[in-house]
Amino acid sequence: MDRQVFETELKRDGYDEVVTGNTQGPKHNAEHSHPYDVRAMVLDGAITLAWEGKTQTYRPGEIFTMARNCPHTETFGPEGAVTLAGRKHL
Repeated sequence: MDRQVFETELKRDGYDEVVTGNTQGPKHNAEHSHPYDVRAMVLDGAITLAWEGKTQTYRPGEIFTMARNCPHTETFGPEGAVTLAGRKHL
């Protein structure tokens, strides 16, 4: 999916904030949660997420979703990652 289509779908689906994240690697974010639902697409690099007993790495063009208040960890390799994320607040 391309970036423009993804952003259009986020807005259509009620994600009220769209942000581009640029995380330099290597980096590990300890377990935390967010007070909003997330749907994100990796634009460059890779991010490994661990939650609900699963670990998965997402690469360019891949999309992940996560419910608000879901405890998770984030790990970025040496290349870091650029993501386009929608946030759906209450």
